[in-house]
Amino acid sequence: MSWSSYFSYNSMLFLLLLMLSRSCYGFGTFGFDIHHRYSDPVKGILALDDLPDKGTLQYYASMAHRDRLIHGRRLATADNSTPLTFFDGNETIRISSLGFLHYAEVLVGTPSLSFLVALDTGSDLFWLPCDCTSCVRGLQTSSGKQIQLNIYSPNNSSTSKTVACNSLLCSQQSQCSSSSPSACPYQVLYLSENTSSSGFLVEDLLHLTTDDTQPKAHNATITFGCGQRQTGSFLDGAAPNGLFGLGMRNVSVPSTLAREGLTSNSFSMCFGPDGIGRITFGDTGSSDQGETPFNLRQSHPTYNISISKINVGVNDSNLAFTAIFDTGTSFTYLNDPAYSFISESFNNQAKNKRYLSSSELPFDYCYEISSNQTDLEIPTVNLVMEGGSQFNVTDPIVIVSIPGNANLYCLGVVKSGDVNIIGQNFMTGYRIVFDREKNVLGWKPSNCYDLLDTNTLPVNPISPGGSPTTTVNPEATAGNEKNPNAFGDPAPSGNHSPQLNPFTFAFMMVLLSLFYHLIIF
Repeated sequence: MSWSSYFSYNSMLFLLLLMLSRSCYGFGTFGFDIHHRYSDPVKGILALDDLPDKGTLQYYASMAHRDRLIHGRRLATADNSTPLTFFDGNETIRISSLGFLHYAEVLVGTPSLSFLVALDTGSDLFWLPCDCTSCVRGLQTSSGKQIQLNIYSPNNSSTSKTVACNSLLCSQQSQCSSSSPSACPYQVLYLSENTSSSGFLVEDLLHLTTDDTQPKAHNATITFGCGQRQTGSFLDGAAPNGLFGLGMRNVSVPSTLAREGLTSNSFSMCFGPDGIGRITFGDTGSSDQGETPFNLRQSHPTYNISISKINVGVNDSNLAFTAIFDTGTSFTYLNDPAYSFISESFNNQAKNKRYLSSSELPFDYCYEISSNQTDLEIPTVNLVMEGGSQFNVTDPIVIVSIPGNANLYCLGVVKSGDVNIIGQNFMTGYRIVFDREKNVLGWKPSNCYDLLDTNTLPVNPISPGGSPTTTVNPEATAGNEKNPNAFGDPAPSGNHSPQLNPFTFAFMMVLLSLFYHLIIF
């Protein structure tokens, strides 16, 4: 299939998914669609001529390189509240050509404008390109077609208000004019080289709806950055249309929704093995989920947890360490001794011949798959969290294609030079609950399509001698805060999850199939 046809197919698929996502699912939760960069459903939106094919050595090397650039950041209660979803629904897809990130379509302002924002649990501030002098205004497809992106302007929204320098959310008051009231400036620096966003803070409406059988529109007044100047990787494809911080500080949208009594101070993200997922505000999980407490830092709390034991196949270790659960990071990054224990234990129990990795491949432990091999015997990887709950990694491997050579499977863990991060590849097959009200991380197996409760269908870890059913497609991170300057403290704080109407889903699959055959044939 030509790139032009491929883009046409995925563009129509993307638009179809967005139209279908306007139906509301679930009971009493707020959620919204999230979209991944470099994923199959809508691959081809952004023309990156050097973008490697999915599954190749260069593909995974590129993903790990992006991870390394943006690691090391300073990461970023309402009773009887009704959980909500974004106005366009809560189904999620991955967008391949926007680069290993989860994306959400959000509606902001009056009249409302749609923005495709990258989601990042490692930062706090939500910002949009806004009357910008340096930003991405459009995307180019591989066929050369230009797709224009919306640019926010306070002057074009009747509900927009500038955040004054004396606001509690303004931490850069020293840069404000003393002679007259002025807008609160912000600047966020990210670890990726020369990457930042700067401008001033504004308030406007974020359009939401209740996630139940009788949806009711809600408009939440939120504070976000009017991003006048973006630099670095934000100009090269990462978060081209805005960044949605999901951290704990007062300025983040989850904190705002909880502070205003719209939702509980909790949200969840689901990572389906097919790349479809969900994010839900006000979701506090279920009574039978696994849980572990957050290790809170008083100056800047993060989604950091403690691991007390590691199991790899028949090997156990009581190694204890802390790690950040980061939904925006592609692979899992670990320091020694945890890295060495997991990788060496995995290697000692792997059945296939080890592949001598090249410098381009980010993984140290890869194994050749013979041309006639249909089953893989993969050692299990399990983590025991503080408190005793087990987190079973459903698929610890990634499949890599080497041109002119045998395919490989690799342990999807990279040796870290600093912080330990449990990345998205280890979270595949789970609904992860970030409960900032109880200060715990929760998890339960889910395929993200489950009815009534998003985590009712089990996702079992691969047993020794068994074979994996899913090829993990790891993603990389969004813009990650290195130096947040405009944020306050986390706010104080439904137990329902999004559901997908089975008839709508079946209808969607039929339509997707028709589109595919119309275009391909």
